[in-house]
Amino acid sequence: MKRLMLAAVAALAVTGAMAQNYPGDKPVTIVVPFTAGGPTDKVARDLAEALRKPLGATIVIENVGGAGGTLGATKVAKAAPDGYTLLLHHIGMATSPSLYRTLQYKTLEDFEYLGLINEVPMTLIGRPTLPANNYAELLKWIDANKGKINLANAGLGAASHLCGLLYQSTLKVDMTTVPYKGTAPAMTDLIGGQVDIMCDQTTNTTSQIEAGKVKAFAVTTPKRLTTPALSKLPTLDESGMKGFNVSIWHGLYAPKGTPKAVLDKVNAALKVALKDADFLKREEALGAVVVTDARTNPADHKKWVDAEINKWSPVIKAAGQYAD
Repeated sequence: MKRLMLAAVAALAVTGAMAQNYPGDKPVTIVVPFTAGGPTDKVARDLAEALRKPLGATIVIENVGGAGGTLGATKVAKAAPDGYTLLLHHIGMATSPSLYRTLQYKTLEDFEYLGLINEVPMTLIGRPTLPANNYAELLKWIDANKGKINLANAGLGAASHLCGLLYQSTLKVDMTTVPYKGTAPAMTDLIGGQVDIMCDQTTNTTSQIEAGKVKAFAVTTPKRLTTPALSKLPTLDESGMKGFNVSIWHGLYAPKGTPKAVLDKVNAALKVALKDADFLKREEALGAVVVTDARTNPADHKKWVDAEINKWSPVIKAAGQYAD
């Protein structure tokens, strides 16, 4: 028994020393649970640039795509809890528990929460040949074409999928959902007129709207956006869908059991990075809003994710769209 107690004390001492010296010369890996080049990957790489100096570490981005982000999340949940493997994930942290019948991790139990990073608004867009030219006309067109409307998305659990589910649920209109393997092919078919409408992040739609390749009808945030290409678009809330509010947020996580001293260092560095001028400019260019409120604190970040789980669970269950 005495030996066990001594071993435990020694282990705690080693852990404490590691936390005190963290990160040292060892690189920190941020796992992005999606392929390179997408919006979440872009946020991670921009954040890494801003995080390197305040954290005092070399930061490596590792893309672990597949299964709607759950493969990458699983990898981090099972990683050594030493602060050298972190996860940057989007709203999928809150929707995966409802979308997937089986997960190899528990969202609220298997991670340490480090803080929310940003929120990305969504836009409701349509094919260029759609007869409607504004949201009021779009509603009339939807009413006249019930049962014939194709709603594109980038795949199960994608931002466009989630927004589309909530839009149909709120509007109380069923549309034919057309899933694609990513935003690029979905956008290509929307531009080509093979599908009718899509609801997706400003990071994916702004350039297409600016170029006039798609028609833009509304934004999903409670307030209008200030981005020049989107500033004239009404919100769905002001257009009659009271309370409609969808944004795709990103947060930072560590494996459960990571020492508090390490978590405190990462959280402090994150708060500095979120005020970095270059990071703010890059996020603004993407149409994203950097979080500045209490959700940058671990406890408030976790409360936010818990609330988002409760928000999306009934919407997903009502749609009956699940994955194994």
